[in-house]
Amino acid sequence: MGKRLFQIIGFLTSTLGWLFVLCTMVMNYWRFIQIGGQGGSAIIKVAWYWSSLWKDCYTESTAIDNCRDFPVLSSISSFVQRAKALLVCGLTLGFFGAIFCFVGMECTYIGGGEKNKDKVLLAGSLFHFVGGVSDIAAYCLYINKVARTTFAPTSSGVRQYNLGTPIFLGLVGSGFIVLGAILYAVTVYKVVFPKTSVVNAYGGPGAQPNMAPLSEGRIANTGYYVPPRQYGSNGLGRSSNSKLTRISQITPEKLSDRDAFV
Repeated sequence: MGKRLFQIIGFLTSTLGWLFVLCTMVMNYWRFIQIGGQGGSAIIKVAWYWSSLWKDCYTESTAIDNCRDFPVLSSISSFVQRAKALLVCGLTLGFFGAIFCFVGMECTYIGGGEKNKDKVLLAGSLFHFVGGVSDIAAYCLYINKVARTTFAPTSSGVRQYNLGTPIFLGLVGSGFIVLGAILYAVTVYKVVFPKTSVVNAYGGPGAQPNMAPLSEGRIANTGYYVPPRQYGSNGLGRSSNSKLTRISQITPEKLSDRDAFV
């Protein structure tokens, strides 16, 4: 029951994280900057510059967006290209990982025997883990670019963007994917570390020492006779042989007195 419960929790966690990452691919405001909004005039003009993986936009206080879509890959910044590539790879690996994990779960009735299902589940957990690490690398690359631009010593005149909601949602989703992969792997660790057979001190695995069975009154591998024990099995009283021995030890004087009396 514990194995099945861990697998169900891992499936829900990894799938939810995969959906989070997928949503961030189409969300806006990956980075943004607010311009204006301060002053003593009666009319305060506010504008926002923001970017996503697909376009750069300018939004005025009238809520009108003026966007420039990225037409071709050559016109996109290099860090955006790398982030998109890592996210696409992570989502692809997560998709196949979800299929393998669904087939290899104990609560499903497809995938063959228990050992085959464990192997399929282990493969799916590896896919999830690699995909989650790829997603984390994409978000960290984007964060690094924004942070370097913001905290650069010569950043005067350069737009200093802030991080948007998709970055944090994607990091949470990537963490869920990695956590689900770990939960999967915990349930099938015996596939990676099989139980080793105990090696006997007399030989190979399961070997038995070459000894003859003990027989009553004899020592193993010898022909010497061992006399029976003088005490009973319970250790409390003497055996019948010991009583006969005591009778035989009566002195001649006592026997002669008895014969004289008769």
